[in-house]
Amino acid sequence: MTHVEGTFEGAGGLYLYYQGWLPEGQVRAIIAIVHGLGAHSGLFDTAVQYLIPKGYAIYAFDLRGHGRSPGQRGHINAWTEFREDLHTFLTRIQERAINCACFVWGHSLGAVIALDYALHFPESLQGLILTAPALGKVRVPAFKVALGLMLSQIWPRFSLKVGIKRGASSRDPKVLTAYAQDPLRHEYGSARLATEFFAAKNWVESHASDLKVPLLILHGCEDLITPTEGSLALFEQVNFPDKECHVYPGDYHDLHLDINYQDVLMDLGNWLERHLNLGTNHQPVACQIKIASLQPETMNK
Repeated sequence: MTHVEGTFEGAGGLYLYYQGWLPEGQVRAIIAIVHGLGAHSGLFDTAVQYLIPKGYAIYAFDLRGHGRSPGQRGHINAWTEFREDLHTFLTRIQERAINCACFVWGHSLGAVIALDYALHFPESLQGLILTAPALGKVRVPAFKVALGLMLSQIWPRFSLKVGIKRGASSRDPKVLTAYAQDPLRHEYGSARLATEFFAAKNWVESHASDLKVPLLILHGCEDLITPTEGSLALFEQVNFPDKECHVYPGDYHDLHLDINYQDVLMDLGNWLERHLNLGTNHQPVACQIKIASLQPETMNK
């Protein structure tokens, strides 16, 4: 496995941290991961260890205000920053990946970002994977939501802890201990992020019927952060026939880090296998990635 990292220029000239993992042999497809609120690109090791031996190249970046990327923790000026950051990231990768099918995997907040992107740029994706999407009635304390909505216009950078219990993320005590000791994680969201998120969430929910990309939804039945009802409603709203949804009894929010993550990743991997050869624009057998050109100085263009 080869690991690459660096920065790329996102919306407004902000340089965002990214990293990638590439298999030693033939690359079959690219998976770009968008993490959730308070998380970062380094929290998908189980997926990396499972998918890299199967020939997938994985890329992820730290959202602005997250991980190693600059910016106030948990703050954006506008939702379009998220969309433009992801669009630039995927464009830079696809410019350096010849004939590679590209799948986007969004988790939690990242799932809303990924879904929004797929609705705006469906032609660039071979498929969309959403795990624990933050749709429906998101379980953030109501008074914090109301406060954020009120302050967004007069004090957009006002920030509070979002009030999500760490124990709701996974049933694995080792994961929870690692979370507590991870200096790159945070628990904050700004007033402006709140209003932009809810506006984007409402928009993607109302436009779900327009989705034209193969869709996989994975959600834990005991998710106390983003309820499964949001995923089930999305699944019903999507008219595109190539759609699939799995709900896992007992699973918490971070499916890829819960105690039965192997089952989740197996379902994800099987779905990828079934979709590698769909469409005529991608030829996975001939997929080539110019590893040298993914160094920071070239991603910064």
